[in-house]
Amino acid sequence: MAENNVKNMIGKVFNDIADAIETGQFGQKVRVGITTLGSEHGVENVIEGAELAQKRDPSIEVVLIGPKADSALTQVVVDSEDEGYMKMEEMLDNGELDACVTMHYSFPIGVSTVGRVITPGKGKDMIIATTTGTSSPHRVEAMVKNGIYGIITAKALGIENPTVGILNVDGARQVERIFNELNNRGYEINLTESIRSDGGSVMRGNDLLAGVPDVMVTDTLTGNILIKVFSSYTTGGGYESVGYGYGPGIGEGYERTILIISRASGAPVIANAISYGASVVKGNINEVAKQEFEKANKAGLKEILEGLSKDTKKQEVEEVEAPPKEIVTESIAGIDIMDLEDAVRVLWKEGIYAESGMGCTGPVVMVNEKNLSKAIGALTKAGYIADQSNIC
Repeated sequence: MAENNVKNMIGKVFNDIADAIETGQFGQKVRVGITTLGSEHGVENVIEGAELAQKRDPSIEVVLIGPKADSALTQVVVDSEDEGYMKMEEMLDNGELDACVTMHYSFPIGVSTVGRVITPGKGKDMIIATTTGTSSPHRVEAMVKNGIYGIITAKALGIENPTVGILNVDGARQVERIFNELNNRGYEINLTESIRSDGGSVMRGNDLLAGVPDVMVTDTLTGNILIKVFSSYTTGGGYESVGYGYGPGIGEGYERTILIISRASGAPVIANAISYGASVVKGNINEVAKQEFEKANKAGLKEILEGLSKDTKKQEVEEVEAPPKEIVTESIAGIDIMDLEDAVRVLWKEGIYAESGMGCTGPVVMVNEKNLSKAIGALTKAGYIADQSNIC
């Protein structure tokens, strides 16, 4: 057995030398596996994507993991999906593969995948953080982590200071406040501005279509829907033809570079997913992740998230009667919809009449003009808004 392993290693070295002479690529090739079983479009579709990736990038070596196929690509023969997953993990763990692309994989809690799409508005690449997996059972904590996972992936792709936007979903305002707190504590998050006239870091549908941020932060279920739509909106949904797939699984301490595609992914997406895997390997994604987690934790990420999960940032809001009704003309934005009614009661307790509503960027608290400054101060103190820049 040992003798055979030595012979295989020697053979691989000579093959790599021959390939380097032929292609001019003298660096070690990145080996990216692809499991071929499970596609709704058949094994042939997966192999077509793998061969396309191999053809256009001689610096990678694509390895098929599946039943014996009529292909010149390197093959590892398995007879079932489960056997394919086990072989993939084995090859990743012993260094035979640098990354692997697969369909449906159960990541541990704390790990989720960072997708990559081509936005239709301007044909721009955009990272969607995240698209499968569970970063945390707590929604806002998960979205905060998703943002960091997206930054890690962007930096591994060579984007030194990626712009970050937060999709306008439940929890977005809390995530924004935490990102601003991390920025103030020394972990840089380059929040960008919406293309809408009212701006802000909370992104709307227009920003999705135009690919405004390098990294769009959202919850995983929404991200999963988005990537399906971006990938197959031109085909009616049955065949994913555009983009790079659901991306690599990222999480603190997690080092297997496993990228996800859908069972509906077509050959173009499969080829791009393989290239995506090779790119993050070349960008040393595991080392980038280690560095980013160290910086974020140094800035107090874990303490902030622990406080969030215990709800220590919010005051307990007791039942209180509304003050006498007034005309409300001024809107205060930046409050998460889940906290809107509690924020109104905080102001009632301070003797300020307030109403909840929907404004230019989502949920708002509405007050009389004379109470605006006092209301902003009370909501800031209670932890519902970050600063005084939230007037619609």
